[in-house]
Amino acid sequence: MNEVITATIITVSSVGVVAAVILYWASQKFKVFEDPRIDKVEEILPAANCGGCGYPGCRNFAEVCVKSDSLDDLFCPVGGNGCMSSVAKVLGREVSEKDKMTAVIRCNGAPQFRKKTTHFDGALNCTIQSDLYAGETACQYGCVGLGECADACDFNALHMDPITELPVVTEANCTGCNACVVACPKDIIELRPAGKKSRRIFVSCINEDRGGAAKKACAVACTGCTLCFKECEYDAIVIENFLAYIDPLKCVLCRKCVQVCPTGAIWEVNLPPRKAKPAKETDKKPEEKKEVDLIKTAKENITENKTVDNKQDKKNKTE
Repeated sequence: MNEVITATIITVSSVGVVAAVILYWASQKFKVFEDPRIDKVEEILPAANCGGCGYPGCRNFAEVCVKSDSLDDLFCPVGGNGCMSSVAKVLGREVSEKDKMTAVIRCNGAPQFRKKTTHFDGALNCTIQSDLYAGETACQYGCVGLGECADACDFNALHMDPITELPVVTEANCTGCNACVVACPKDIIELRPAGKKSRRIFVSCINEDRGGAAKKACAVACTGCTLCFKECEYDAIVIENFLAYIDPLKCVLCRKCVQVCPTGAIWEVNLPPRKAKPAKETDKKPEEKKEVDLIKTAKENITENKTVDNKQDKKNKTE
């Protein structure tokens, strides 16, 4: 009996030793070497795991940064230029600064401009509603207004306005992570350069219907009238599918397109108020014009009298 127990113990121990040797050999043979710089880069990153960089998480982004030959096409929108500068320092590389991006809402269809024609009685979710039918208004392109974009934002940069029923961007909190852009089923949110002094001009509409139909669906819709296109001297505006689009890289913020837009579809953000132009005489009231004419006549008479007096003085001196 003892011999059987001893043999069993020896057998099991031998199998264990052989298995351990095999496992050790396999671990050494197939082990994956991980660059220690990955941990250092990950510590620098903000650990938001938002996906704004284009990768699933900060760890994945750190691995890509370490393995890539250049950081030109890599950027952490949450950490910004300061974060990427620190990453470049750890990796012994150089990185160029990039413009801050911010979300803009390309829909101005508040209830007073876009009347509701139906009522959706179902799940309060933008994606579900947009998948089921065109929407509660005649504009099939506009914001659904149920706040799925605000729910997707992890930085408190979006909230729904109860009056306009449209999302509002808090630029100071916006990191340009792109989460709201992905979440919006209507694609009304776009990331654009914040611009100098946070000034920018863009078309707040994505309606691609013809002019009459677009205007009927929403009073502030872009009708593709081409007035802004003709007014722009910098080739910053293109018209496609009856819809204007302003290129942020070409736009010089001259604001001429805003002035000629007949529906107010073009928004200007953080630009100073325009200086009031002096009223022309033709624009004045009859009473004001009469008063101006009297003042003008009086000035002409005074000038004429002075001229006559000067001539008379010269004549007297000559005599």
